[in-house]
Amino acid sequence: MERRLEASKVRVLILRAGDFFGPHAGNSWFSQGLVKPCASLTQIVYPGRHNVGHAWAYLPDFAETIARLVAREAELPDFAAFHLRGHDFERGVEMAEAIRVAAGDPRLPIKHFPWAALPALSPFVRLFREMAEMRYLWTTDVRLDNAKLIAFLGAEPHTLLHTALCETLIGLDCLSPQERPHDRRDHAYSVGEQPRRERAVLC
Repeated sequence: MERRLEASKVRVLILRAGDFFGPHAGNSWFSQGLVKPCASLTQIVYPGRHNVGHAWAYLPDFAETIARLVAREAELPDFAAFHLRGHDFERGVEMAEAIRVAAGDPRLPIKHFPWAALPALSPFVRLFREMAEMRYLWTTDVRLDNAKLIAFLGAEPHTLLHTALCETLIGLDCLSPQERPHDRRDHAYSVGEQPRRERAVLC
């Protein structure tokens, strides 16, 4: 489809990103897989292999990046495609570990996603069929190189991981503002975020 768009006369802007999360991202792996909205966390369900890399995109950062690109539309070619690196983990499970810190309970159990049950349930629930089709993204190292985006914008909008996770959990009613563990923010940001390549960020 992208090749057809590139060959057309239509101006196109593509921003690729990892799995979305954010305060109001209802239809996402985060809110429909990792945590259960409208309830205090008792566990975290991680869909991928723990040691396989995975990328996440905080929706406010994604929206800010789009806005900055659109603001410079006159400088873009007719077909422009960029990658948002977002929150990128060498070990994908480190996202779940960071959620535990944001929730204020580093001992929350991290469970495996029940992939084996999806084929039997897929004929009755369309969502399960669609989830099963995306399983390969959780068993393959998925990383996004934002070098082109950095070269164009100068920096990638990037909210601290702990801040992003707290806002997301509060927005999903998994955490109240009063429960937010502010004193752990610096530690939470350092957990799991060890990118393979140096990246420029705007905090």
